[in-house]
Amino acid sequence: MNYTDTMSVLAEEAQQVFQAKHKAREQALALSRECIRLSANTIRAAHRREFDQAQALLRQAAQRVREMREALPNHQDLYYAGFVQDAQKEYAEASLTLAFVAERPMPLPQGLQVEMAAYLNGLGDAVGELRRFILDALRRDEVGRCEAALATMDEVYTLMVTMDYPEGVTGGLRRTTDMVRGTLERTRGDLTLAVRQQALERRLAELQGRMTDREGPAW
Repeated sequence: MNYTDTMSVLAEEAQQVFQAKHKAREQALALSRECIRLSANTIRAAHRREFDQAQALLRQAAQRVREMREALPNHQDLYYAGFVQDAQKEYAEASLTLAFVAERPMPLPQGLQVEMAAYLNGLGDAVGELRRFILDALRRDEVGRCEAALATMDEVYTLMVTMDYPEGVTGGLRRTTDMVRGTLERTRGDLTLAVRQQALERRLAELQGRMTDREGPAW
């Protein structure tokens, strides 16, 4: 039997399929890289307390997330290949970091339109940004905000440690949870040490003031 005609038709169909898939992949890859860049810039602006600028960058990142989804409706294998989830994770991290630092309501995965695994991994990464926020706040003597941020970190860890599912389901959440635990422990130790040091300094200042009052003015 001669298969020449069948092979010719197959080759043409394969070319069309792969061409369309390649085009969609390149478009989605470019969008994912831009989303990651915008998300990183959002986090930097949030730490500088430039909240309007951070929100503007975040809106652009959200648009890239939507465009990635629209670019891959017929290519679910590409959608779950990894790079889309990486971009969603970075976008979730930026959204959560801005919410935590600016003391705004916490966005949820449905509102962000990201997958649950990407969202939770982004939530875990936001804990690292909260540690940075706490260290910066300590330098400004904003202990109250530090304690609130530490409580948020603790709540995140309490949530994540309950997600006992295979790594293939959660997108490597166990590793992220381990990172969160280590970050939380280090930050709690740093904050405890800083608070005790501040209390000691205040006590020494009070004692010095009392001694000065007892001595009276020097004539």
